[in-house]
Amino acid sequence: MLSLTSERRTPWHAIAAGPKMLVLLAATLGAFWIEGVGPILGFAATVAALYMPGGLVFARAGARMLAPVVPFVVVILAWHWWTGALAQGVVIVLRMVALIALANLVTMTTRLQDMLDRVDAALALLRLPQAWRRRLALAVALVIRFTPVLVQKGAALSQSWRARSRRRPGWRLVLPFALVAIDDAERVAEALRARSGEL
Repeated sequence: MLSLTSERRTPWHAIAAGPKMLVLLAATLGAFWIEGVGPILGFAATVAALYMPGGLVFARAGARMLAPVVPFVVVILAWHWWTGALAQGVVIVLRMVALIALANLVTMTTRLQDMLDRVDAALALLRLPQAWRRRLALAVALVIRFTPVLVQKGAALSQSWRARSRRRPGWRLVLPFALVAIDDAERVAEALRARSGEL
């Protein structure tokens, strides 16, 4: 559970974590300056092309990780269609999906420990005590790792509800989702204590 790194090797696996995280940061900042359906579509196509060196299996795995985003895409497009600003909605959706896909690509091709080391090195510039840096770096790395995991589990809970009831789940999934998150947090904490004695 601590690793979402793909076992299928790609050229991106050989690139160090630092450059990949910097590119992700720069792309995230730059994407918000891209306006117009054409340019943002080109950006999304470029991100999609980055999956191709890993083959169709790797690309499909990346596409599956985007499945939980579909409900948000539908809501955003429906709202902007209703308000008569569909083009703006398409830009927002393409930007969101492209950036999530790019973050997933970094996650799929980078070991957790490598990300942890890079974040720790960046925090060293703040001259914080080493113990604090390691904890902050671990927190950042775990957020990056577990965000897609929790999104997938939330989608699975929603699908399970729909399979058993015609009513919309809404707030009823808050408690089971919270319990899933707490259970995962406890398991991770136990694994970290067993491996490093920390936490």
